[in-house]
Amino acid sequence: MQLPVVNADTMRIRQRSALRSKCWLRVALILLAGLVIPTTLLAQTGENPETVRVESDLVDLQVAVLSHKSSALPSLRQGDFTVIEDGVPQEITFFQASDSPFDLVLLLDLSGSISEKLKLVRRSAKRFVDAARPLDRIAILSFTDTVQVISQLSSNHEELKKAIDDIEKPMGGTNFWDALHYVLTVLGRPGAASRRSAVVVMTDGVDNALPDVFGDGSQTTFDELLTQVKRSSTIIFPIYLDTEKEEIKLHRNPKSAFETARAQLTEIAEVSGTVMYRADKVKDLEEVYSRVIRDLGTVYSIGYQPRNAARDGKWRSVKVELVNHPDLGTRTRSGYYAKAVNGDSPHDPGSKQ
Repeated sequence: MQLPVVNADTMRIRQRSALRSKCWLRVALILLAGLVIPTTLLAQTGENPETVRVESDLVDLQVAVLSHKSSALPSLRQGDFTVIEDGVPQEITFFQASDSPFDLVLLLDLSGSISEKLKLVRRSAKRFVDAARPLDRIAILSFTDTVQVISQLSSNHEELKKAIDDIEKPMGGTNFWDALHYVLTVLGRPGAASRRSAVVVMTDGVDNALPDVFGDGSQTTFDELLTQVKRSSTIIFPIYLDTEKEEIKLHRNPKSAFETARAQLTEIAEVSGTVMYRADKVKDLEEVYSRVIRDLGTVYSIGYQPRNAARDGKWRSVKVELVNHPDLGTRTRSGYYAKAVNGDSPHDPGSKQ
């Protein structure tokens, strides 16, 4: 059933009030947005994407192929890959080549000193759209202490760039963890994903919930977000935009907050099987976005039914290797949590292989 299209105000996630009595309002709005956005994102494009239908127990890996010699990458096939789970080789039952399309979410941090450079942010976002592959669809969201949908999923680059031009200067703090949690929740809803998905998030990473940072910040904790990243099949490309000198000069945030933020973005990238990109200035984003799109073009999707069928909710380490390609390497997430019989989420042991 297709849900009705709503306007941007309805789709916005509003900041949770500091008063506990209003806690239910934010939860309700998040749930509403989670129900509305995925359907309209897919329905309004008028496209007929290739639908990926897989078994519910399939382990889905996004595997980036790297060249040790900086040479052009060859086109690889399913037989070129080997998947090992907890030391046991697995049979690959699902495979998508690197040129298969993605649904991309460009998530823009427009808080703090970044908001003062909105013109450059708009220009670099349009370069991201131009760099994207023709079959990839893009949704654009921004956040401060709220999330705003700038554009729904579309492969129409001109419409996307018009939406970017309409981005207005925002107000508010930084609820980064809530924003990424929200996007992953939307993309992870059953039936929401018709294609491979990726989030490209541009931020300085300083959530107002960090110690010695003014403001309430996210209600989602970083540990909760990291566990969600571990469970998600969506690949995340964090881009750290360095605002440290400006923010410290304005006495907004302490140096320790930026050190923690960089470490957290690096951890998100490692768990997701990517790397943290860095832009020293807003104008550097154009080149960084191009690198992200190039790297996205090296990602293969590989799925398998685990030989270990136990639904014990435990962490299982995963390694992907290439056969007869000594000049190439791979990068993917380090593992996953097996499903639990009761459906409960197991305690995160902090395992990182």
